[in-house]
Amino acid sequence: MYIIENANILKDTVLSTCSLLINEDRITAIQTRFKRYQLIKMNAEPYIMTPSYVLLSSKIPFQGTFLDLKSYLVQHFLLKGCTTLFTYATISYENELTKKLQEMQTALISCPIDFIIGVKIPIRLITPSFIRSCKKLKIPAIFVELQSLDELENIPWGWIREAMFPFNSPFIPLISTTQKKEAKTTMSKWNDIMVKEKIPALYEGIEENQPLPIPILNKIGLYPHKCSLMNGSELSYNLYEKGREIKNVDEASLFHYHSDRLVVTVHKGKVVRTGNRVLFKPGNGEHVKVRTPSYFSL
Repeated sequence: MYIIENANILKDTVLSTCSLLINEDRITAIQTRFKRYQLIKMNAEPYIMTPSYVLLSSKIPFQGTFLDLKSYLVQHFLLKGCTTLFTYATISYENELTKKLQEMQTALISCPIDFIIGVKIPIRLITPSFIRSCKKLKIPAIFVELQSLDELENIPWGWIREAMFPFNSPFIPLISTTQKKEAKTTMSKWNDIMVKEKIPALYEGIEENQPLPIPILNKIGLYPHKCSLMNGSELSYNLYEKGREIKNVDEASLFHYHSDRLVVTVHKGKVVRTGNRVLFKPGNGEHVKVRTPSYFSL
């Protein structure tokens, strides 16, 4: 056990200073300070601490060489302070669900960071039997390609809602059009149906290669077990050098505009990046199995 003291933890836009009691790869207690503990202490005062990030990416080069995959994961994830990769398998027919998921897991077997796998489907696959299969396999997210919205009107939503319960993996919209007006109309119709039918869903798409915010992390069941610095959560965090220009800053701004100040990334208690040096350990990541989406009430 050891103590991280004077940690300046940034949550959204609020910076608070506290000390963390660490046992192996877990935070076991958080207090203003630990006076009575005679343990090794790490002073984090010169830094701003944030939870490590989860990023969505559908363009991982699985078909390339190991060096291609390594380069992609280092540049797009590890050097950006991300320790959990979110991706999805594309499913065209119900009977290929298990096979496609296994293929994705195999492709990520050498991944140095944790990963979570959803599925991408056409609207026609929103059927009670397919949703039950997803529930059985504990799929954390179902991305739906929104092309023919007329199909949404004909889905037996009552049966779908029943098939989802109690796992309630959320539907996430994927809009292919680049026309803003058309995309806005499509999203509006999607939201109307999801709200009316009381279906667990996101009401906007997820941007790729951007840190997932807490409400989305909660919907897919990662928060607060991951991506949080709370009592009981895993010890995965980033340390940014403090400076005048980043005194009043939020997590998103740190990620987008101050990546040059990111000096340390820790994944489950182990350092995976110091400065520009990445400790790439193939197979160090694990397939994260979500227990219950939207478990934590925000």
